[in-house]
Amino acid sequence: MVRRLVFLLREAGVSVIGFTTGELREQGRRVGFAARSIGGSEVVLAHTGWTTGPSVGRYRVDVAAFERLALPALRCADNFDGVIVIDELGRMELFSAAFVAAVRELFTQDVALCATVHVHGHPFTDELKRHPHVQRVAATHESRETLPTRLLSLFVPDERTNASS
Repeated sequence: MVRRLVFLLREAGVSVIGFTTGELREQGRRVGFAARSIGGSEVVLAHTGWTTGPSVGRYRVDVAAFERLALPALRCADNFDGVIVIDELGRMELFSAAFVAAVRELFTQDVALCATVHVHGHPFTDELKRHPHVQRVAATHESRETLPTRLLSLFVPDERTNASS
């Protein structure tokens, strides 16, 4: 869903920075998660085969690898005239204090930001959800197909959105 939004933003001529996450599968089973910078590089964020790192369920998280990918993308936000995409603010990503600090800093700036946030309670994400400039949009299985276009309309004036939809 987020990758589709990134595609639509770029198609509409909007610059995009940030990262997305996705599942890693082996023989049809989910074994981990990867984080991908918008623009190319990728790291394994978490994996079931690892024995070190913070754990989330059956996964172990490589915080250092995540920081190497995510932090440079977020630090490019100064004077950025486009949309910053963060997929996601979840338990695995929140193990990084540096990432939390970078996101907190983004919320003090005048930037266009689209972030997926886990539904579980967490002091940091609960704080962000209460931010006065945050517009919350629920992502459901039913809305997966239409949500990218709906979100696009929040970032792009109608005449550019209609041309690319």
